[in-house]
Amino acid sequence: MATRESNEQAGGTGRRALLGAAVLGASGSVLALGGTARAAGPRPGGGRGLKDLPVPTIIGHRGASGYRPEHTLGAYQLALDMGADIVEAGDLVPTRDGHIVCRHEPEIGGTTDVADHPEFAGRRTTKTLDGASVTGWFTEDFTLAELKRLRAVERIPANRPHNTLYDGRWEIPTFDEVLRWQDEQTRKRGKQVWIYPETKHPTYFRGLGLGLEERVARVLRRHGKHRRNSPVILQSFEPTGVQRLSRLVDNLLVVLLSGANSRPWDFVESGDPRTVADLVTPEGLREIASYAQGIGPTLDLVIPRDGNGRLTRPTTLVRDAHRAGLILHPYTMRNENPFLPADFRRGTDPDAYGDVFGAYRTYFATGIDGVFTDNPDTGLLAREDFVNG
Repeated sequence: MATRESNEQAGGTGRRALLGAAVLGASGSVLALGGTARAAGPRPGGGRGLKDLPVPTIIGHRGASGYRPEHTLGAYQLALDMGADIVEAGDLVPTRDGHIVCRHEPEIGGTTDVADHPEFAGRRTTKTLDGASVTGWFTEDFTLAELKRLRAVERIPANRPHNTLYDGRWEIPTFDEVLRWQDEQTRKRGKQVWIYPETKHPTYFRGLGLGLEERVARVLRRHGKHRRNSPVILQSFEPTGVQRLSRLVDNLLVVLLSGANSRPWDFVESGDPRTVADLVTPEGLREIASYAQGIGPTLDLVIPRDGNGRLTRPTTLVRDAHRAGLILHPYTMRNENPFLPADFRRGTDPDAYGDVFGAYRTYFATGIDGVFTDNPDTGLLAREDFVNG
């Protein structure tokens, strides 16, 4: 998710250390929505929608993307092994022949080995994507069979050199494959596995005759996962795309929100002058609540940063969203120094890990219902520390 993240390309490299058994042992859950979390035992099964999830919920951002190349079955699997409550599997984009696959963006030059395939050299092109000129290879120019010849690679190797050890190991998964994987993992683990896919650039793809919402809805219906209590939450940065989904399926829906001064691209295309700042007002939140069940704001909308990158006072967004009946799952918590607020970094070394536990506790204290994270293990331990005082 979250193509609008301002800290996506921070410099430096990362050193990775798994927390192992200690993480898997931290499995206590909490139940609440928009209120104070309370301890409870793990709840297997499912069927009650959000009430089956702990609060704060730990969402594996594109899987365990701090440890494996994102949007691969390997990253999704590791996120579950680390204890994630939900896996963001995946960012959904179409192929030329209408299949839905999981990639961070339709441009795949940075997330696959397509550049190493001479037979696809002629597919490299420049397109305008949400108003920006982008050069590379695009999923809509490939059939599914052609994409299956590619292998995933680490998207930000300068920050995550360890992940490059896994370059070439996994292929691009389809949404159908992810839904079957979800069923398989639910059976193996004896508890319901949740996923949280995002429709990417729906206005762009609709203009190409590849409407995402209808295709995603067909796949969900084929798997019987289109109902309100289905363990699939759908999200998008485009409010009109979420509204379209609300007419096609009964899944829980979330509107993603980037910087306050930004405009959703569907608003730009339709001439709607509103910005994200308008959407996070009480009036804007009530409108969102008329067709969605939650919002996914960037963390800066919950606690802004000052000019030096340090956290300031929390906004009223959490309170206002809960009053409108919405859940909040902000994005994205990472443990690498460059991605953290300045007051939670350790020294000036961009390779070092900062105090991600302190950052989690600070955000959890605002009352958010969950958080997207690249390293679910640290999020789980921070949640336990928060819940247990």
